[in-house]
Amino acid sequence: MKKSLLLITAFTFLGCAEMQQIVDQLPQTGSILSNGDIANGLKEALNQGIDKQVTKLTQTDGFYKNEAVKILLPEELKKVDAKLRAVGLSNLADEGLKVVNRAAEDAVKEGTPIFVDAVKQMTFTDAKNILLGDDSAATSYLQRITSTALYSKFNPIIKNSFAKVGADKVWTNIITKYNSIPLVTKINPDLTDYTTNEAIEGVFKMIAVEEKDIRTNLAARTSTALQKVFALQD
Repeated sequence: MKKSLLLITAFTFLGCAEMQQIVDQLPQTGSILSNGDIANGLKEALNQGIDKQVTKLTQTDGFYKNEAVKILLPEELKKVDAKLRAVGLSNLADEGLKVVNRAAEDAVKEGTPIFVDAVKQMTFTDAKNILLGDDSAATSYLQRITSTALYSKFNPIIKNSFAKVGADKVWTNIITKYNSIPLVTKINPDLTDYTTNEAIEGVFKMIAVEEKDIRTNLAARTSTALQKVFALQD
């Protein structure tokens, strides 16, 4: 325990070179980890989150039937939904919500390579900050590194997916019907941009679920590397 405390204290105050000198001077027991061990353990944790949680989102109903990330309508379309249901068009409103979530599920399938690249880029400094960070530090790292690339990747996919699953026609029909109702304020929302941002938020929300589980649940540390690395922050 004292060795682990010394290692964590060194993490906090020293740079990589100085940190390595301390590691080298300590007795080489099973409780002492090298820079590479720690970085690899953190990378494994991120990969586990991506594999277990992001993969779920790519399946049919991965968004639509997951209440934690289900994409609801933006504020300006909630009144559309309510009005359609009030005039007997509930089925159309339900279909509009479903195709939005289908497009997100479609887009997330293309995001994995971006996450893989981000994990490969992780430095020892990144790993140190993640290990000593809060329950979502690894997720925050991925969010900082990948958000711009994910938006650029997801946006055209969602636009194409809208066409593929018929969402563009469904929503054109919905908005046309709504705008034809007397006395309503006409709308023309950018649904592709909204769905892109909601899909990205959902991805990080699910990765954060897995990260917190690894940090707080010993049973979720399914490899020796995860067990050794996260024992340092227990």
